[in-house]
Amino acid sequence: MSKWHLIAVSWLASVAAKSLILPAHLSLYAAILLFLGLYRYKSLAQLENLCKQLYETTDTATRLQAEKALVEFTNSPDCLSKCQLLLERGSSSYSQLLAATCLTKLVSRTNNPLPLEQRIDIRNYVLNYLATRPKLATFVTQALIQLYARITKLGWFDCQKDEYVFRNVITDVTRFLQDSVEHCIIGVTILSQLTNEINQVSATAFLSEADTTHPLTKHRKIASSFRDSSLFDIFTLSCNLLKQASGKNLNLNDESQHGLLMQLLKLTHNCLNFDFIGTSTDESSDDLCTVQIPTSWRSAFLDSSTLQLFFDLYHSIPPSFSPLVLSCLVQIASVRRSLFNNAERAKFLSHLVDGVKRILENPQSLSDPNNYHEFCRLLARLKSNYQLGELVKVENYPEVIRLIANFTVTSLQHWEFAPNSVHYLLSLWQRLAASVPYVKATEPHMLETYTPEVTKAYITSRLESVHIILRDGLEDPLDDTGLVQQQLDQLSTIGRCEYEKTCALLVQLFDQSAQSYQELLQSATASPMDVAVQEGRLTWLVYIIGAVIGGRVSFASTDEQDAMDGELVCRVLQLMNLTDSRLAQAGNEKLELAMLSFFEQFRKIYIGDQVQKSSKLYRRLSEVLGLNDETMVLSVFIGKIITNLKYWGRCEPITSKTLQLLNDLSIGYSSVRKLVKLSAVQFMLNNHTSEHFSFLGINNQSNLTDMRCRTTFYTALGRLLMVDLGEDEDQYEQFMLPLTAAFETVAQMFSTNTFNEQEAKRTLVGLVRDLRGIAFAFNAKTSFMMLFEWIYPSYMPILQRAIELWYHDPACTTPVLKLMAELVHNRVPRKGGTGIVSAGKKITNISHVSQFSQTKRQDQSQRLQFDVSSPNGILLFRETSKMITTYGNRILTLGEVPKDQVYALKLKGISICFSMLKAALSGSYVNFGVFRLYGDDALDNALQTFIKLLLSIPHSDLLDYPKLSQSYYSLLEVLTQDHMNFIASLEPHVIMYILSSISEGLTALDTMVCTGCCSCLDHIVTYLFKQLSRSTKKRTTPLTQESDRFLHIMQQHPEMIQQMLSTVLNIIIFEDCRNQWSMSRPLLGLILLNEKYFSDLRNSIVNSQPPEKQQAMHLCFENLMEGIERNLLTKNRDRFTQNLSAFRREVNDSMKNSTYGVNSNDMMS
Repeated sequence: MSKWHLIAVSWLASVAAKSLILPAHLSLYAAILLFLGLYRYKSLAQLENLCKQLYETTDTATRLQAEKALVEFTNSPDCLSKCQLLLERGSSSYSQLLAATCLTKLVSRTNNPLPLEQRIDIRNYVLNYLATRPKLATFVTQALIQLYARITKLGWFDCQKDEYVFRNVITDVTRFLQDSVEHCIIGVTILSQLTNEINQVSATAFLSEADTTHPLTKHRKIASSFRDSSLFDIFTLSCNLLKQASGKNLNLNDESQHGLLMQLLKLTHNCLNFDFIGTSTDESSDDLCTVQIPTSWRSAFLDSSTLQLFFDLYHSIPPSFSPLVLSCLVQIASVRRSLFNNAERAKFLSHLVDGVKRILENPQSLSDPNNYHEFCRLLARLKSNYQLGELVKVENYPEVIRLIANFTVTSLQHWEFAPNSVHYLLSLWQRLAASVPYVKATEPHMLETYTPEVTKAYITSRLESVHIILRDGLEDPLDDTGLVQQQLDQLSTIGRCEYEKTCALLVQLFDQSAQSYQELLQSATASPMDVAVQEGRLTWLVYIIGAVIGGRVSFASTDEQDAMDGELVCRVLQLMNLTDSRLAQAGNEKLELAMLSFFEQFRKIYIGDQVQKSSKLYRRLSEVLGLNDETMVLSVFIGKIITNLKYWGRCEPITSKTLQLLNDLSIGYSSVRKLVKLSAVQFMLNNHTSEHFSFLGINNQSNLTDMRCRTTFYTALGRLLMVDLGEDEDQYEQFMLPLTAAFETVAQMFSTNTFNEQEAKRTLVGLVRDLRGIAFAFNAKTSFMMLFEWIYPSYMPILQRAIELWYHDPACTTPVLKLMAELVHNRVPRKGGTGIVSAGKKITNISHVSQFSQTKRQDQSQRLQFDVSSPNGILLFRETSKMITTYGNRILTLGEVPKDQVYALKLKGISICFSMLKAALSGSYVNFGVFRLYGDDALDNALQTFIKLLLSIPHSDLLDYPKLSQSYYSLLEVLTQDHMNFIASLEPHVIMYILSSISEGLTALDTMVCTGCCSCLDHIVTYLFKQLSRSTKKRTTPLTQESDRFLHIMQQHPEMIQQMLSTVLNIIIFEDCRNQWSMSRPLLGLILLNEKYFSDLRNSIVNSQPPEKQQAMHLCFENLMEGIERNLLTKNRDRFTQNLSAFRREVNDSMKNSTYGVNSNDMMS
């Protein structure tokens, strides 16, 4: 026996002497390994010391060293045994935390998972450990409970002797609930954490480690099974325990009783917050949320005592608990309407409204911000889930609506208290006001009384806040433009209810502030504070006026209301004239942004083809300001745009919004033609230089990315120029003079060895951004050909040179690449408008067939359409190929790029290259067969560069970055459709990479990506099927070398195609398949290529069903293939698609109320 053997035996004996628990199956050899593992760290104390250093030390170097050592520990092969020893012998809470965390990672791993018996042992050990040590550190208890929840979730469908061994969760915690308060807390926390863990999959979108490695389908099946078998029992248990607790005089000064009540409320909330049907709701859709309670839970909600329990708890427990109680009430109030019949719903609503009334009558606890926030959410749910016609029939409705109105008014007046909660109150009143035209109940809704009070409270409170914010230096709500816009959108509907009162109030307040402001400006002794206060008040009023004008779309408007709009518009325009006259001396940025918001709302409602020019608004504008028609109003718009660009060129927010307004005006068919006739617009078309528009200057921007707004500016100018351009080359060249000069400047710089690099970059980046705007706007052949002949061949070498010099600087390369991508994009003008679509659009849905045919008929109007004798299409592609190759080869020399910079420095440029290549390949202006025929390597260079770039990207990054995903898969779709011979000629590892990326894309959350993958797979499968069919026929023409090689590779790796067959079938059967037509197209080919595998898969799915449902499932599969021939002709495909629709319906009907069928999913995944 060796020395180490003897030492290990001795140590094992000492362990036994100390009555330490070791795994029952621990052999002498395992003990030796365990001992050696611990010996490596010298002692248990040293390992605990490392844990303390990791969690406690403030020295970064020490922490990193400890982390490195502990990572080595967690990755060691005998980590499991070490973790148990740490739990048994560790004296530090940190070592126990480490052990629990490591065990959670071990049970979560999918490669080399732990055996079932071992996981059962760990589960039992954790429960026993928690039961015998109820007073562990809170974070240790939490980590151990997380371990239990993870084991239970991942093993939910694991069987031993025909028994689901991880499903007896209530039995597991019963002994905790029958013991001390500390044990009860642990038991309740176990149920709460388990509920949360199982729900996480769809609610938190793959945040946990387990969630990233398990298919979404399996998670939904686990969640559905847990919902059907255990969740209602857990909810009932939590409610019963809460009833018991509320019936006793709890001593909440006792920390343990305090903790128990808190955990019970968390458990109840987790049950109610469960994602019952896999809709993945989140806080962003909070006001629209409906809780899809299963029908089997009806009894709990028909029993009024359930609802009453939470209202009673709210009034009987301290305010620190109340937010959780109110959160539960929010969920209960959101129970789906269809759970009740009309009478039951009315009764439930009556109890709910009574409870709300009771809280409003005793509002003391609402002084707590958390309580206040949750109560505001509860009020919002009253209208999001119930109709106004139902609310008015509640017995106490008049009193309740009065109390809610008073509460809202008080809340709005105290604007500094919980400002993020105001959204829910405004949401309630917005929904109430929007329902007024549709309410049919005879009972009075009384909103005509209370809505104006809410509107007045909001407006006056915002105005009154201005002075306090400026005086005390508080945070200004106007700085958060997103929040302001959200509130204004809600107010736009509220304010339109009883609009006469709203308008009268706004006129009164505006006149007061405008008069005071004018007097202050004329006074030599006016203080800057007083001026700032009036400007702040006017800013709010201009925002609000714009909002209520925009709210006109929510209600049927009358002539009188249009006249009221006219009164408000006149005042804002008069204020604009006053502020614009002072811009040379001073200006207010927030007021200017409010003006732009007002103009945008005014444009949407009163400018455009659909507006009646006889509107009384125009009459009022004519009477007061002399603006007789839309053309004169447009001249005001353009005047304001030019003024802003002149005086605010250095202010990015104002410049950006001003240019967006110009861009929006340039889209309308009639308005753009009126705009062109204005002298101000002609001035812009003839003087678009930095001398007149300072934002075009190359020295004004702090960095290159600030030039983005130039593209918007030139897109608008391009549209305006196109109206009367026709074939007038002289007018075009005159317009392009500033850009020609800029190009010549850059060319001159590049011709010398020494030049100012920063100046060259700024000039070039500004220039290519301008050109991209023009290229986007020029969607007609005549105008685009002028641009093409201007830039090629004269200036194309400059763009290529820029890529060579500055490939490592995305601030330079991104604009250049985007310009090139735009130049090769064969856009088609939409008929009757200035919008554009792309040529060569693929059909991705059967409903797109007519659209595709129409696109083909419009080929004659494509902007990139060269004459039959012109080589320009080929020459353009050569330049495209050269740019892609130049950029691609150089960007790959960057080496390792930090993860947080990889998209900006590398992947963004690659994504644009993919988009550029896709646009060129699908533009229908190049016959790519001529390249190989005449020995031109431009196409091969571009495609080979694409492959090199692709192989430099990890699979995970392809799906992590949405723009990269869309550009890659859309390019791959074109390649598999039109260049399958190239795909077939690739090396085996490249083909497998591409197929793997398609396989992963099939399960992507982005429907566009998923649909593109289906199309790619369909093209590949069709190609394979055709080549196989040809190889079996006696033909004089043999298969090409590429085809033969591709067939050989696929025969060597059948598992890849089989995996995709499993995935597609899995999605169609088990998931909410939103692109079923697209999924159906490759599925037939996959089945025909893998008939034996499909047969095995079908048998597996059938056999996994309960015996009484197997025959029905078998019949579903029989019907799927009924009448299907062994070919991929269009007629046969269409029949299969129809069969698949029926198949999916029948399978879903068959699997209802069954938690079986998931085991087949295990096989698929």
